[in-house]
Amino acid sequence: MISETVRRLKQQGLSWMILALISLIGLVAFVYPFFLAILPHSDSLNARAGDAPIVFGIVMPLLLLLIVAELSSRQMNAKVVAVLGVLTAINAVLRLPTGIGDSPTFFFLPILVGYTYGARFGFLHGALSLFVSALLTVGVGPWLPFQMLAMGWLGLGGAGLRMVPLPPGSKREVIVLACYGYIGCMLFGALMNMYFWPFQTGATGLSWQPGLALGPAVQRYWAFYVLSGSLAWDALRAVSTTALILLLGRPLLRELRRFYARFFWLADMPPGTSKLVR
Repeated sequence: MISETVRRLKQQGLSWMILALISLIGLVAFVYPFFLAILPHSDSLNARAGDAPIVFGIVMPLLLLLIVAELSSRQMNAKVVAVLGVLTAINAVLRLPTGIGDSPTFFFLPILVGYTYGARFGFLHGALSLFVSALLTVGVGPWLPFQMLAMGWLGLGGAGLRMVPLPPGSKREVIVLACYGYIGCMLFGALMNMYFWPFQTGATGLSWQPGLALGPAVQRYWAFYVLSGSLAWDALRAVSTTALILLLGRPLLRELRRFYARFFWLADMPPGTSKLVR
């Protein structure tokens, strides 16, 4: 029994290492252009066309390896993988009503899933649902691996709220999740602009230049973020996500917890869940 517990803990450690590696690769992919001495300029559609396939070719196998590690540690079983698939498909379909902020219904579910099922599950759900939705909406392009990483981090951040002592099923729980939804969606948009901003040409006061100090770089990016309309676009996404969490958060959390009680290991159930699934 003790040896089995030790083995599971080692496997969980491997899962965390894989997740950390994916995040590190993603961070490097986002920021390395800022350390180059010379940058080829391009438009936003073609920016990162050279390195995006490399990022995707590294990240996608690591996501699959993370699922295998979760199965080996028994944090997942066949039923849990099925739940991941169903939730991924549901969220991918929710992206179809494209509109304000990309889609007004696409960003709230990874937050709730990450909060309910944990960091690794939340990251997988966010990243994979973005990938599947890109296939459905013909949204495949150089931006795809970066969107997958950003959406995965959005679900991962939702899991961080599990450390906050929130009464399950309470109004305070939903309000905190809604606040995170607003902040997380704004950060998602700001980060996605960063992936192509260094490659843009245009007014000197709005574009990046190699060797620029941090202060002027932040000022230029903020000016670009506001004047390009990205701030308004991201704010619409954040408001719609916040509204959906406030409106649907409580019943969805209750149903997600029911699934957790049925298909996940009860030893890893978040505090208070058993009282809500009877």
